[in-house]
Amino acid sequence: MAVDYTVIAVYLAGMLAMGWWGMRRARSKSEFLVAGRRLGPVMYSGTMAAIVLGGASTIGGVGLGYRYGLSGAWMVFTIGLGLLALSVFFSARIARLRVYTVSEMLDLRYGGRAGVISGVVMWAYTLMLAVTSTIAYATIFDVLFDMDRTLAIVLGGSIVVAYSTLGGMWSITLTDMVQFVVKTIGVLLLLLPIAVVKAGGFGEMRAKLPTAYFDPLGIGGETIFTYVLIYTFGMLIGQDIWQRVFTARGDRTAKWGGTVAGTYCLVYALAGAVIGTAAKVLYPDLASADTAFATIVKDELPVGVRGLVLAAALAAVMSTSSGALIACATVANNDIWSRLRGLVRPDGGERDEVRGNRLFILVMGVAVIGTAIALNNVVEALTVAYNLLVGGLLVPILGGLLWRRGTVQGALASVAAGGLAVVGLMAGYGILANEPVYYGLLASLAAYVVVSLATPATDPAVLAAWRERLAGRAPGAAAAPPVPAAR
Repeated sequence: MAVDYTVIAVYLAGMLAMGWWGMRRARSKSEFLVAGRRLGPVMYSGTMAAIVLGGASTIGGVGLGYRYGLSGAWMVFTIGLGLLALSVFFSARIARLRVYTVSEMLDLRYGGRAGVISGVVMWAYTLMLAVTSTIAYATIFDVLFDMDRTLAIVLGGSIVVAYSTLGGMWSITLTDMVQFVVKTIGVLLLLLPIAVVKAGGFGEMRAKLPTAYFDPLGIGGETIFTYVLIYTFGMLIGQDIWQRVFTARGDRTAKWGGTVAGTYCLVYALAGAVIGTAAKVLYPDLASADTAFATIVKDELPVGVRGLVLAAALAAVMSTSSGALIACATVANNDIWSRLRGLVRPDGGERDEVRGNRLFILVMGVAVIGTAIALNNVVEALTVAYNLLVGGLLVPILGGLLWRRGTVQGALASVAAGGLAVVGLMAGYGILANEPVYYGLLASLAAYVVVSLATPATDPAVLAAWRERLAGRAPGAAAAPPVPAAR
């Protein structure tokens, strides 16, 4: 394993070095939180794909392939569909808003007062999303070093917290580009073909496994529908995703760069399911499907290649973890703490707050590591995150973008009704049940429509300012200074 250790050590050292380099560029709030809003199409596509394909998409995606066969691709596939929908229909308008958080967008649309409560829900979502990737460190470091689970989480989490705290979005962007390349090589170009060959090829896989493993709908129509509700719609409204959209240097970058990233996700989804199916042939009796990725890497790959593929898994985990961490810290600082103290204007005015944001990343990082130690199941943690997001925020966000009659009272009622319904139903039905997101979303929609129609319409001046902002003509949405774009 000496060669594998060397590959991993070089990779981790490189992540920290990029964090240090990013610190030198992140000298303003804009640079620290959204990379100066000047990423070009190449960097934007790579970093967007990196953040949405994390530990749950890689380790969890292979695990679903192990359990259900090719239809196990649906979870990650719906993530790709959501990213495509966001990029084609909404990303240009989102980028033109030139805000830092989803809650700032809600305040602009509804005329204020929606920020704190929506911020709390978004904070809970981003926290749990960061936790899912941090949990995945344990699986990878166990393969590498036979390390205690808690120590593995602390080690992996500390590296992510370190480079994220140092350079903010610039460090995360640079590391994500490396991570995108590493996991493309490690998962798509190496592990996928090697796993299929080791399993005897597709003919042998078909002969050894039940027919249901090769049924595209084998996982079940209800499960696929739930994935669409949670992940496809979740991609449209998540702070971690929007914060990447804010980094684009223009409308076309956000639209076409995101389309490329979404297409990449579809390919990655199928690759994970095929790897999991091959692992089922090779190891039919694993105690847990989530160990399929680590097992096939440990037992079937040659020295050196194994290290690169494990680095690819770390890349997937770290990209989502760091993106969710900075999103969590941004929401905690901008939408909750600063608003409660009355320090943030609804127009998202620029001030140099790098030190404060660094402190919040550090504090949220410690919270993420502690929560990850307390929890154990990646898919459960991810389900909690997306149930809260979709049940609480989907309706007021999309309603604000698509329905002029929506009011701030309707938005607040929608967030409260949907969020409380999801939490209560998860407690009653179980975390992995479908009912919480179904009924939570219905409660959110009903509250939004009924309360909006029962309250006075939004001030025309607010709506006029909102339309100007969406068109990129408002002062807060003015073009960025002419600085060189990051390709």
